[in-house]
Amino acid sequence: MDLAIMIEGQNGLTWPRWQRLARLVEDLGFAGLYRSDHYTNGSPPDLESLELWVSLTWLAAHTQRLQFGPLVSPVSFRQPTMTARMAAAVDDLSGGRLTLGLGAGWQVREHHNYGWDLLEPGPRMARLQEALEIIARLLHAAAPVTLEGRFFQVRDAVLLPRPQRPGGPPILIGGNGPRRTLPLVAQYASEWNAVFTSRENLIKLNRQLDELLAHNGRGPAAVRRSFMSGVHFGRDDAEVRRVLGGRDRERLKDGGNLIGTAAECADQLARLAEVGVQRVMLQWLALDDLDRLEAMGRALVPLFSS
Repeated sequence: MDLAIMIEGQNGLTWPRWQRLARLVEDLGFAGLYRSDHYTNGSPPDLESLELWVSLTWLAAHTQRLQFGPLVSPVSFRQPTMTARMAAAVDDLSGGRLTLGLGAGWQVREHHNYGWDLLEPGPRMARLQEALEIIARLLHAAAPVTLEGRFFQVRDAVLLPRPQRPGGPPILIGGNGPRRTLPLVAQYASEWNAVFTSRENLIKLNRQLDELLAHNGRGPAAVRRSFMSGVHFGRDDAEVRRVLGGRDRERLKDGGNLIGTAAECADQLARLAEVGVQRVMLQWLALDDLDRLEAMGRALVPLFSS
């Protein structure tokens, strides 16, 4: 198992912050750097927010080793052929380091404020499936793609130049939904990213995904298992208490958060590795607290390097 950093790009991300973070995360040896794709947060105040694909293009050109990508990019924001074109180009620019995280969209406020149609849950997931079908077919093969869908229509669409990486960047689908999300993972994804759930539920969902993969003629190893977790790290107990700010420690742990000093976080990470998690994306919300991020990286990264 290895460790990566995930940030919320709508939480005040500016070019100086993004550039500092990227350089530090790479220097510390983290496996990857991922970010959300939102205009803004679910409630005011609005903060700075770098556009996702512009920021990833910079990252591709200014880092050497980091794997990266959106966690995740809503198909409600962009027509799928454009997403496929951008993803293939950014992956080529990086030398094959992009993972293309895709999702249905969920945040009501940004869709209302910026004029995007979120849809009800059923149609929303149907739209995601159409987008996944188009993007996967464009990335995986040179044959023209025609699809007369309910939400998207393409006719003899091709992706040129072809991705330098065979099949293009791998597709990641995030979420814990057993009825809608996991079947899409089993059909289209190369990586499943579970999000903020208990270890017990993770075991259950992992088992269900294995069954769905078998139904689709794929083995368990066909889909990488990753996990996005909140992290409340402190260099000592006093700093942990300060970071928690009075929030219930055990309740946060039950919800899939890492909490504590380096030794405590290492123990919690080891328990995730035991149930098959191959990468943990640690959600780092304090974009300017680089000293604490560095302390966490120097303590934990050497313990978890695949």
